Amino acid sequence: MKKYSLFLIVISAFVSCDQNDKQATATIPLYDTLYRPAVFADTGRLDKIMKAMPVIDRVFKEYADSNHLPGVAYGLVVDGKLVYKGNIGYTDVEKKIPVTSSSLFRIASMSKSFTCMAILKLRDEGKLNLDDPAYLYIPELKNVKYPTADAPVITIRHLMTHGAGFPEDNPWGDRQLADNDKELMAFINKQISFSNPPGIAYEYSNLGFALQGRIITKVSGMQYQDYIKKNILEPLGMKTTTFEYGDVAADKLAHGYRWLNQKWNEEALLHDTKDGSWGAMGAMISSIDEFAGYMAFHLSAWPPSNAKDDGPVKRSSVREMHHPWRWNTFNPNYTFPDGRTCAITAAYCYGLGWMKDCEGRTFISHSGGLPGFGSQWRIMPDYGIGIVSFANRTYAPMGFVNLKVLDTIIKMAQLQPRQLPPSKILEQRKSELVKILPDWNKAEQSGIFAENFFPDYPIDSLKKEARDLYAKAGKIISIKAMRPENQLRGSFIIEGEKINMEVYFTLSPENPALIQEYHIKEVPKQ
Repeated sequence: MKKYSLFLIVISAFVSCDQNDKQATATIPLYDTLYRPAVFADTGRLDKIMKAMPVIDRVFKEYADSNHLPGVAYGLVVDGKLVYKGNIGYTDVEKKIPVTSSSLFRIASMSKSFTCMAILKLRDEGKLNLDDPAYLYIPELKNVKYPTADAPVITIRHLMTHGAGFPEDNPWGDRQLADNDKELMAFINKQISFSNPPGIAYEYSNLGFALQGRIITKVSGMQYQDYIKKNILEPLGMKTTTFEYGDVAADKLAHGYRWLNQKWNEEALLHDTKDGSWGAMGAMISSIDEFAGYMAFHLSAWPPSNAKDDGPVKRSSVREMHHPWRWNTFNPNYTFPDGRTCAITAAYCYGLGWMKDCEGRTFISHSGGLPGFGSQWRIMPDYGIGIVSFANRTYAPMGFVNLKVLDTIIKMAQLQPRQLPPSKILEQRKSELVKILPDWNKAEQSGIFAENFFPDYPIDSLKKEARDLYAKAGKIISIKAMRPENQLRGSFIIEGEKINMEVYFTLSPENPALIQEYHIKEVPKQ
């Protein structure tokens, strides 16, 4: 058959289909596949946020004083920009060098997300798979003796999510920072003590991240620190962020302290050896000015969009980092800093923590703690905001104050999360559905319903239900806007004189998408 003959047959079939209902066919263009990302509906949000800054300064000052923090640096990121920063106290107590936003603090375990981002970049380049056995890259792990005969081998994903079965190793892991890879391999060859078989439980492991550092070095062909600097730090403009404190200018380096016997006692800074991998768990040193750019990059991954994707790693890989891979907490009686009880659930992602509270708010974060230092960053992707704070006191618990700050900002500025606009196909199906309600005239010939619809929803029942509710509603006053749950599902309100009705429908995966499920019910008038 000639090509043009086949083309004419296809066109002829298209024109003849549903010829008895030309109006229905004409109103169904091919489904517009352009994704409509969520947007902020609240106006003047930045101005509202900035009005809360004097309160935030006071929160940090009171927290620093009550927790004996020699120095604190903090920064607020909104919509991809560092919009506010504050500094308290000293980086060097003896010399009275004041903290600034360019002061360089050791951020400890906040380093872990950089390690996982490097792993994902190598994965995206096809150089490894997350479910590969780790022994493919660290042969010494091939001879590890697992605690049970049925234990699976440790995978890279196990290492990224604290699921390898290693015991929690704080603060032991902190003291391994300067060990080289030869010492790490000797440690493995002596056998590892497991607390669980791999893959069945969450348990925080610095060792697991040291092994990731070794994998990055092996796969990339360069030391993991150099790989991260070249492929993540430099593209993000993090020029002074480093791993070894010896590389930092003396007037920029934050000294670490321990509060003991009612005074600050300086802690010895820990080296990150160039031929070792332990620094992948917590050696990084950064400033508020530079770390804010890293936070902005994470926030830029949300919402999914068709914008240019030109970051150090793909936006989809950043969102993958934020996914709750290994659940670890449910606390129905969690107490927020303001004293209210609000249940939370939490999980570990890839080098990051995930938390969702009773109000449906999602937080992505990670803390850091080493002798002399405590830090944390916390972002709320749905709100486009994030806070980071560094302190130079041993294991300073900055997570508490960061949560209080974000909670306070949201309340004071009355921030709302992004709202998803309805897709074109949802709007179209809504309009078509409204026209056939309540009598369902010619509904079966309309062409807007999927093949399962009428077998699942008998037409007589549909008519009776809709007519009864419309009669109860009386005069129809208005049809409210579509409230999407996603691109293919949502609801809208039909406002009646006496009652309101909610219509919910979901569309099929066909192109164009058709109505596969529908419900109508009475709802309270507001």
